[in-house]
Amino acid sequence: MDNDIFQTLVTSAGSSVNLNELNPSQREAVTSTEGPLLVIAGAGSGKTRTLVYRVAYLLEQGVDPEKILLLTFTRKASQEMLWRAGLLLNETCRKVVGGTFHGIANMLLRRHGHHLGFGSSFTIIDRADAEGIVNLLKGSLGLTGKDKQFPTKRVLINILSGSVNKSIAIDDLIYESYSHLSEHVDDIVNLEKHYQEFKFNNGLMDYDDLLVNWKRLLDEVPEARQEIAARYSHIMVDEYQDTNLIQAEIVRLLAYGHENVMVVGDDSQSIYSFRGADFYNIMRFPKVFSETKIIKLEENYRSCQPILSLTNDIIRNASEKYAKTLFTRIEGDEKPRLFAGRDEREEAVFVSKKIAELRGNGIELSNIAVLFRSGFHSYKLEMELNSTGVEFEKRGGLKLTESAHMKDVIAFLRLRVNPIDTLSWNRILLHLDKVGPKTARKITDAIARGDNPGQTLAEFPCGKSWAPGVAKLAQLFVDMEKETAPGTLYELVWAHYQPLFEKIYRDDFPKRQKDLDQLKSIIAGYDDVQGFVDDTTLDPPETAKGLSRDDKERMILSTIHSSKGLEWDAVFVMGLADGRFPHTAAAIGEQWEEERRLLYVAATRARKYLYLTYPRELMTPDRQFRRVGMSPFLSELRAGLFERIDNNGIQRSRSSFVTSQPASFNGMTLPGKTKKTKLSAEDLKKGVRVKHPFFGEGVVQDKPKGRSVNVAFQRHGIKTLHLDYAKLSIR
Repeated sequence: MDNDIFQTLVTSAGSSVNLNELNPSQREAVTSTEGPLLVIAGAGSGKTRTLVYRVAYLLEQGVDPEKILLLTFTRKASQEMLWRAGLLLNETCRKVVGGTFHGIANMLLRRHGHHLGFGSSFTIIDRADAEGIVNLLKGSLGLTGKDKQFPTKRVLINILSGSVNKSIAIDDLIYESYSHLSEHVDDIVNLEKHYQEFKFNNGLMDYDDLLVNWKRLLDEVPEARQEIAARYSHIMVDEYQDTNLIQAEIVRLLAYGHENVMVVGDDSQSIYSFRGADFYNIMRFPKVFSETKIIKLEENYRSCQPILSLTNDIIRNASEKYAKTLFTRIEGDEKPRLFAGRDEREEAVFVSKKIAELRGNGIELSNIAVLFRSGFHSYKLEMELNSTGVEFEKRGGLKLTESAHMKDVIAFLRLRVNPIDTLSWNRILLHLDKVGPKTARKITDAIARGDNPGQTLAEFPCGKSWAPGVAKLAQLFVDMEKETAPGTLYELVWAHYQPLFEKIYRDDFPKRQKDLDQLKSIIAGYDDVQGFVDDTTLDPPETAKGLSRDDKERMILSTIHSSKGLEWDAVFVMGLADGRFPHTAAAIGEQWEEERRLLYVAATRARKYLYLTYPRELMTPDRQFRRVGMSPFLSELRAGLFERIDNNGIQRSRSSFVTSQPASFNGMTLPGKTKKTKLSAEDLKKGVRVKHPFFGEGVVQDKPKGRSVNVAFQRHGIKTLHLDYAKLSIR
């Protein structure tokens, strides 16, 4: 749009939001407020800024703030966006409805869940609770015992949750990803049925239920769909490439009747398929909403151009993508550097020395990060940093509310809002002297039949040895019934729980006490106990670990998945060896492409300096050492985009693209491009029967596109395979 015309438009609208602070693509995204809009936001292209300005612009145009819905993947993200929008405009932005998919689902299901048979006081359970229920059901269904080789509770929850998030049947998921458990399919399906019944009967929902039931509400109850869709006239979704199929369907149903939906994301940063995220949601959005307008944000405000030139080339070879080319006005002429160590130790020593050099040049530790494919890839580096006294933080760890003592206290508060929460009753009853699982179950059953928990407990026929404990618990719930303030309820619970706490955790209760003190201060910030209980599951606070340290004194070690959305002046990406990145299990189709996107995400975290490193020798699973080359993703890069360096500096006399032969692990050749034994696209016409070493026999579905082909396998369905790595043979 011509800038003079645009300025006239803004002035005539009387806007107080200065849209001239945006680049042309951002302005277009902000002002295109009617109809479906897909914004492809490249890394560092001002995605959040665009969303913030769009919220403010909609309000300037007279849209009711309560009719705007902003969906994000963390509550912190939505809160920050709405706070920034308020700085642009005014406090009206506080009335905009913003939150995570799970948070908004919780809110709407408490209002409309009665259509599906749910009361408004259901309890949200976390993963540990879910595993506890599954373990209980394993026992009641006779699936435990020495002669049983039934999956663990952790694996079972992975299967049940994976089935929901990937929108595939449990048996199909098992045959596809857990084929070694195929003999247990019928029992797992039966267990899942009892798991659903248990949750419904006890007023419980897990994370997946929130999304499933929100979708059901919109899909199965026309009255609710019309009311909710009318309530939100303008919908915005952040990080759309990370949505699963259920979330994408929820977005479609929310836009019923108006289709004023804007989704923002980057197909090149879709890296969470293990959580159920579907790369094709963002690719198929224009087909779901036929009138979709597509806008690309390509100006990068983070990295210098040499880094962007390399990242553009990483994604250039992607089999499917929205074509875009990132560019920047940030000055900088230092190319990314590639280092090949003799082994992992030399790689670690190089990274450590280079970190010291960067610090000597004035870069603070907090502006340096080392990223890797998997957590164990940094072990050698951790040893090296410890030996040199460099402080670092490795990202990860428990949430504050995942600790056993915290879950104890929260169980009391959960029962205040949902008295039929059997899981919480079982937890607190088992803390009483002389009360075992059978007794706890009898008491819980009696409470479920009664109307008043305190009265039921007081009247329960107790044994002499455990009657005093039950009597105290009964009195606690009588006292709690009279209170509503979260802080007061906590004090009542603590008075009852403290002697039990000091007995149960006698070895380290002073240390655990600090967590409970922190919990007490958190509860004080809530107006109602339901809100606190919901947040402990939906948005649990982090532990206080490391808060006393000065951030400037430590650097970050992180998996690439945990680094998304962050940025540093200097970034090292370690372990870029053939067979390690991409990992050996990603030798086919979409898995291979996601690994490529993972490297793209890692490289785009860097502002000024980017170092890519790999060892020339790796230890294989059978504890043999093998020579390896650089990652195939690096060997594909065009000449001149990076410089090879050794411990003495830039290698000007050597080619940047020398690679060794692919590694051989246990006799299996890893993906490589040096052998000419692969099938060509001409070999694979539609209808040709082929065989794959894992998927078995299949039939080619259509003519190969580039180096990818779709093959239908009898048990595993249609798979997209890359001809260079799939090891197909013609039958």
